[in-house]
Amino acid sequence: MPEEPKNTLKPTYYNLGGNNNKTLQFIEDVTSNPDEVQKKVLEEILSLNAHVEYLQRHGLNGHTDRETFKKHMPIITYEDIQPDINRIANGDTSPILCSKPISEFLTSSGTSGGERKLMPTIEEELGRRSLLYSLLMPIMNQFIPGLEKAKGMYFLFIKSEAKTPGGLVARPVLTSYYKSSYFKNRPYDPYTNYTSPNETILCPDSYQSMYSQMLCGLCQRNKVFRVGAVFASGFIRAIHFLKNNWQLLCNDIRIGTINPQITDPCVREAVMKILKPYPKLADFIEAECSQDSWQGIITRIWPNTKYVDVIVTGTMSQYIPTLDYYSNGLPLVCTMYASSECYFGVNLNPLCKPSEVSYTLIPTMAYFEFLPVHRNNGVTKSISMTKSLNEKEQQELVDLVDVKFGQEYELVVTTYAGLYRYRVGDVLRVAGFKNKAPQFNFICRKNVVLSIESDKTDEVELQNAVKNSVNHLVPFDATLVEYTSYADTTTTPGHYVLFWELTLNGLTPIPPSIFEDCCLTIEESLNSVYRQGRVSDKSIGPLEIKIVEPGTFDKLMDYAISLGASINQYKTPRCVKFAPIVQLLNSRVISSYFSPKCPKWVPGHKQWGNKN
Repeated sequence: MPEEPKNTLKPTYYNLGGNNNKTLQFIEDVTSNPDEVQKKVLEEILSLNAHVEYLQRHGLNGHTDRETFKKHMPIITYEDIQPDINRIANGDTSPILCSKPISEFLTSSGTSGGERKLMPTIEEELGRRSLLYSLLMPIMNQFIPGLEKAKGMYFLFIKSEAKTPGGLVARPVLTSYYKSSYFKNRPYDPYTNYTSPNETILCPDSYQSMYSQMLCGLCQRNKVFRVGAVFASGFIRAIHFLKNNWQLLCNDIRIGTINPQITDPCVREAVMKILKPYPKLADFIEAECSQDSWQGIITRIWPNTKYVDVIVTGTMSQYIPTLDYYSNGLPLVCTMYASSECYFGVNLNPLCKPSEVSYTLIPTMAYFEFLPVHRNNGVTKSISMTKSLNEKEQQELVDLVDVKFGQEYELVVTTYAGLYRYRVGDVLRVAGFKNKAPQFNFICRKNVVLSIESDKTDEVELQNAVKNSVNHLVPFDATLVEYTSYADTTTTPGHYVLFWELTLNGLTPIPPSIFEDCCLTIEESLNSVYRQGRVSDKSIGPLEIKIVEPGTFDKLMDYAISLGASINQYKTPRCVKFAPIVQLLNSRVISSYFSPKCPKWVPGHKQWGNKN
C-alpha cells in the first residue's frame, strides 16, 4: 500500500512544502487504486486476527479473501457483539475480537442512537487517527496559503474517564487522542500551533478549561488565522461563554493575573507564560463586548481569521445562520469525518458551501462496505438497526468502488481493532468521485426518529421541516437558536412536540398566529404517512411548538455532561425520550402553540422520494 506521510523533523529542519506534497501524493495514490488498497486492508486485518475467537466462531478458518469473508461473516449491530464486549470489559484478556490487546474502550457520544456504547480499540489505532489529522492542513493550504505563519484558536476539551470492571479505561475518542503522546508530544508542525496550551485542553474542569482557552485566545488575537471547535454547537457555546464572562477576562488581561476561580496549578502556570498586563487590549475587548450587537464579533476581535473550522453537516447545519452572524459570513469548513468506531475520511474541497460538503473515505483506514438505503414517502426505509439482515439483504452490500452516484447507503466497517462488518448507523449519499474513490455527503444518523403510530420521521426530514418553518420568523428578526422534539403519547391521539429556543433581535412582538403558521409549515413539510395520519386516519394530533426560556439548551447540555456525555462530542438530541430531559424542557416553557388546521393530503399523492 502507499506509504503514509510521517513527520519526525525538528523546527529548524521542517520542510513545509515537501511534507505537504508528500501528503497530497499519498491521497492521490490511495484514491487512484482504492479497490486494491481495500483488498490489502481486509487481507491484513483478517491475517492479523486469523485466530481470534469471533472469526473462528463464524468459520472463517484463516481465510483472508473477500469472497469467503462475505460468505461467512454476518453484518452486525452493537447488540450482536455486546456479550463479547462485556467479557472484555469484565477482564477477559483472551483474543476474542482482536489478536492485539484491547488498550481501552471508546465511548459513543451518548446522543447518537440513544445510548453509550463501548468500542474496542488498540494502541496502533492512535497512529491511524493521527494520519487522518495530518492530511487536513496540507489540503487546506491549497486553498488558503500561509496558515503556517499563524495560530489556530480551537476550543478542545477532555472528559474524565471511567474504568471497566476489568480495569480498561473507557472514554470518548477525542479524550483518548488528546491524552495520548500523539497529541501531547506531537512533533513540530506549524499547523498544530494552537493558542491553547496543552494544559488548558487537558484540564478536566470544563469551566476552567473554557476560561483559560478563551483567555489565551484573546491574548493572542492578532496571531489567530483560524478558529474552531469539533461541532458548531461547541464553538457557539464558546462565544456565549465570552458573552457571559468578558468582564472577568478583561480584568485578567488588564492586570496580568488569572482569575482565582482557575485553581488548576498546571493551567495557571501555562496561562501565565502567555498572560501579561495589557490595559489597551482589555479596553479594546471591553469596548467590543459591551456593544449591543454581537454581529461579526469573531472578525471584530480576531481580525485575521480566515475561516471557522467546525462540523456543520447533518443536524449541525441548523447552526449555520448563527455562525454566519457571529463571523460576518466567514467560510464554514468541515475538514473530516470520524466516529468512535473509526476515522473515515476528509473533505478535499474545504471551502465549499456547507450544503455541498462531501468526504472522501481514505481506503487505508478500514475496510468499507455499503448497504443500500431506500426512501419511501421521504422517510429513510432501511433494515432496522435492531434486526439481523437475511441472506438476500446481506448480498445487497457493495464495496467502496461499487457504489452508485446519487444512491444512499448505510456505512458498514471492518476495523483493525475488532469490528467486523459493523453497521455504524450513518446514512451517506454518493456525491462524486476523487479519481476512483467515491465521495459522500453525510445525510443523517439512522434511528433518530419521531413516531406516533405508523409514521416515522427521520432526522434529516425533521431538520428540513424546521428550516422551512423558521422563514415565518424572518420579518420579526428572530432566530431559532436550538431545538429538539418529543413524541407526546400522553394525549389522545399523540402528537409531535417541538421545543424551540429563540433569539429575539427585533422590537415587534411575534403574534401567536405566526407560531401557528410555523406549526402548519412543519406539518406540510413532513411525509405523506404523517399527513395521512393527521387528515384521514386521525391517528396523530396537531403538532405543537413550545417556546422555552433562553439558556434552556445550555441547561440540557450541562445535564447531559453531568450524566457522562463528552463536551467535545455532545450534540443536541433531535428527539428526546428520557423523562427527566422532557421534564427539564417542560419546566422552562414560556408559551405553546398548535397547528391551526390539518396539512394537505390526498390519496395517491405522488411519493416525495429522494430528489436530491
